[in-house]
Amino acid sequence: MHTVKYIRLDHTVHTFQIEKGTNLRQALLRQGLSPYTKYTKKVNCGGNGICATCGVWIEEGAPLPQHWHDKAAERFGYARLSCQVKVEKDITIRQVEKWIWGGRRQL
Repeated sequence: MHTVKYIRLDHTVHTFQIEKGTNLRQALLRQGLSPYTKYTKKVNCGGNGICATCGVWIEEGAPLPQHWHDKAAERFGYARLSCQVKVEKDITIRQVEKWIWGGRRQL
């Protein structure tokens, strides 16, 4: 089991346990912690890695990116797609401030 620590925009912290290899997006949704905004909650790709609306900042425990978007995100400072992250160890993530996609971090 691994610990997921999710920090929301209002700085509240939610901590829960998941099994190794669990998809991060699915784990968040099961916990009632949507990675989506009010605009993208109903209009998204359902976890297929093509709409880029489920982004989260990974603060600690980031797995190596496997998906093309996550490779670009890591290189250019964008949020990682929670639908493309499999949790392999304890992880700390932060909600992205966004209307739809969010912006870049300064590198």
